[in-house]
This record gives sequence, structure tokens and C-alpha cells, in this order.
Amino acid sequence: MIVEAIASHNFPCVVTVTTPTAKSLYPHHSKIRVRVGKLDTVAIRQFCIRETINGIIDASHPFALTISQQVMNVAQSLSIPYLRYERPSLNHNPQTIYLDSFDELITGNYLRNQRVLLTVGCRALSKFKLWHQQSVLYARILPKLESLEIALKAGFSEDKLILLRPPITLELEKALWQQWKINLVVTKASGKQGGENIKRQVANALEIPLITIKRTSLNYPQQTEHLSDIIKFCHQCFQA
Repeated sequence: MIVEAIASHNFPCVVTVTTPTAKSLYPHHSKIRVRVGKLDTVAIRQFCIRETINGIIDASHPFALTISQQVMNVAQSLSIPYLRYERPSLNHNPQTIYLDSFDELITGNYLRNQRVLLTVGCRALSKFKLWHQQSVLYARILPKLESLEIALKAGFSEDKLILLRPPITLELEKALWQQWKINLVVTKASGKQGGENIKRQVANALEIPLITIKRTSLNYPQQTEHLSDIIKFCHQCFQA
């Protein structure tokens, strides 16, 4: 992981996460501290000043555009070096249907009369409200009360939801699709870390169409997929 690599080079780092569950994913290490809680622009700025941050590595989810934009704004205003770490994308798959946005999916005719599994995160589910009467929609979400409440508010009944935390094995993914008699799956281009490769394999094995929503890229000042660039960035930050 990125954080362990940074710590192994004796660079102190503070990791920000939103939940205690996420905090548990990080090892105990003298060079690593983990802050739990959601951040907005004001809180990010205060945090950077209080912690005298030397550099920012933005390793947030590929679709977490709001927090990335907020972090870039703060970094620029405080003249703090910023590096975006982007999860490596999977190679183009000719069997996959790629769409530029959820709007393209919703306004098209892809979902009509289909038994659809949505693995797109709970916050995107409200976009599908009008499709509940024209298709059978299932959704997989994180096992959190907040996620469940969002899904129910978006029109999903309890029997159309499964609360499960990744990673999900190929065998389990396949069994879930077969159990629900799914004939169309919608996911996001979240890379291998997000289980996109597993979904591709299951879709190919079961001959089920897979729709992937592409990533929307921001105008990052610096961006990399390589751990070596992150270590080089840390050296530069602490030498400045």
C-alpha cells in the first residue's frame, strides 16, 4: 500500500479517512497517524495549517471528484505541493459497454425490461428512481446504515439490496448474479482495487452485458499511477 511504502522510507504521514472501519485497514506504525472524519474545504485548510503539511498525496476514490477538487483548491491557496495518485485503469475490454456518464445510461434504453445489478455506490442510486417501473433493479451497497437509508430513499426495497463489503471473490460474485437471475450489470471504472476485473470475468463467463461508467478526470497539477513517483514526491516535499 502507498502509506506503508511512505512510512518505510521514514516519511511521517497523516492519513485521512471517513470511517473507523477504514482506519482499521492501516497498520500501526510510528510514522503513520490516521484521522477519522469527513472533511470540507474549511476543515482541510485548517488541518493542513495545524499539521504543517509539507505535501498532499490525493489517493481518494476515482469518482470522489468533490473532495479532490477541494484538496487541490486548498493546496493551491497554501502553496502546498499536490500529487494525484490514480488507481491504474484496466485495459479496454471489447466485451464491455463503456459510457461517459450516468446521464448517458439513464437517458438511453439500456435498462428497459432488464434484471439489473447496480454496483455503483449508494450515492448514484437516486439517479435510477424513474427506472424502477421499467426494469428490475438490484443494488449492492456497503453494510452501513447511511448507505441503507440512501438506497431505500432511492426506491429500492430491502429484498433488492445486498449489503456487502469488498473485496468480493469471483465465486461469490458469480453466485450472486445467478441467484438474482441478473442479465445486465452496471459498474464504475474503479480499477482492479474496485473489483472491476472480477466483474469482467464473471460477465464473460455468464455471457452477461457489463456497462462501465468511465472516470471523469479533473485538471490535476500532477498525476501518477506509480509508487516510485510518490516516493520521489515525498523526497522533494521534505527537502524543500
